[in-house]
Amino acid sequence: MLIGVIADDFTGASDIAATLAKGLIGEGGLNTTQYIGVPTEPAEAEVEAGVVALKSRSVSADEAVAQATAACRWLLEQGCEQIVFKYCSTFDSTQAGNIGPVTEALAALLDVQSVVMCPAFPALGRTLYQGHLFVHDRPLNESGMEHHPLTPMKDADLRRVLRQQSSCRVAHIPWQTVVQGTQALQQAINSQTERTLVLVDAISEHDLITIGRACQGAKLLTGGSGIALALPHNFISQGRARGKQAQAPFIEGPEAILVGSCSGATRAQIAEHQKGHPVMMIAVEEVLEGITGPEKLISFITENQGRAPLVYSSGDPETVKRVQQKYGSEKVAAALDNLFGETAQRLVATGTRRIVVGGGETSGAVVSALGPGALTIGAEIDPGVPSMVSRGEYPVALALKSGNFGSRDFFAKAVAALRGGS
Repeated sequence: MLIGVIADDFTGASDIAATLAKGLIGEGGLNTTQYIGVPTEPAEAEVEAGVVALKSRSVSADEAVAQATAACRWLLEQGCEQIVFKYCSTFDSTQAGNIGPVTEALAALLDVQSVVMCPAFPALGRTLYQGHLFVHDRPLNESGMEHHPLTPMKDADLRRVLRQQSSCRVAHIPWQTVVQGTQALQQAINSQTERTLVLVDAISEHDLITIGRACQGAKLLTGGSGIALALPHNFISQGRARGKQAQAPFIEGPEAILVGSCSGATRAQIAEHQKGHPVMMIAVEEVLEGITGPEKLISFITENQGRAPLVYSSGDPETVKRVQQKYGSEKVAAALDNLFGETAQRLVATGTRRIVVGGGETSGAVVSALGPGALTIGAEIDPGVPSMVSRGEYPVALALKSGNFGSRDFFAKAVAALRGGS
């Protein structure tokens, strides 16, 4: 294994796995496998990039550090020469962490001086300029992320955000240096004289490729999935990897779509899907009061097989806030996680073979409940969302979509793509 990735949620893991498996146009990527949690067995010999998916974004900083360092140690045991800490392109975290503390702990474990940090994902409108994160034409704190129920982002200046989270020095390399090319950027990165978290601007994929090439040989770097665009190239150009096209097996069978995100993009996708497919809304209050359980969801999905049925708990931010205030955010999150996780378990047990999931937390709940162990990465359905297939006698095809990802018709497109597998 050449590259090891530690991802702080399940959709983010599949996002960067797709990037590594795809590589640069005309060159191909790496043989990539996504692992659910820290594996207990060695990786297969043919795996060139291993992505460990954790559900650590919303836990305590101490727990996130413990999970990340355990994942790092396993990846190092597999021979990884480069470790990537993957977080969301909207830098989802709180004043206490977890991005800063995890990065600091990994830097200490790997004895690294300068750590490049860049969450930019220009294909989805996330850019970093003068140390400020933008979502399309809006600063992060005016993009809707300020209303996120678990990690509200109130500041677009990531330098300030990191200084609240970490005791390390925080530095910034501006876009004007990045566009000077790989050598100038390497010099800026390596000029640090103490352990430093180095935010690097990027406003285009070309910038991210420059950053990736400048990080050739770096033991640790962090960011969104875009940070990995050129990492396969570094090994392919050295003749240490051949480059390949991502493929996954053909999967046929009943389908289901489970959605727990409240993002604006997801709500628009649900509205689009509803125009031609059966959709059922779940009232969160009824879940908490025991009125709605897995049986109701499974009944609806079973009755509408072959029509891409979708069940969702998504709501506008004000509705979500009201329910959280009444019942408590942790209780709401746990109830929905349990609902979607148990529903997915029962569906698979009775023959469902294609599952599309919307929302990072919901994806984590579903995959944790299914416990597939390892997933083969297939082709991208939309930027950042690959098809994936579990291993074993009865494989299940999965697509895990972060709340803000995907085209307007994503859900129907994903169901069809999972059938093809490649």
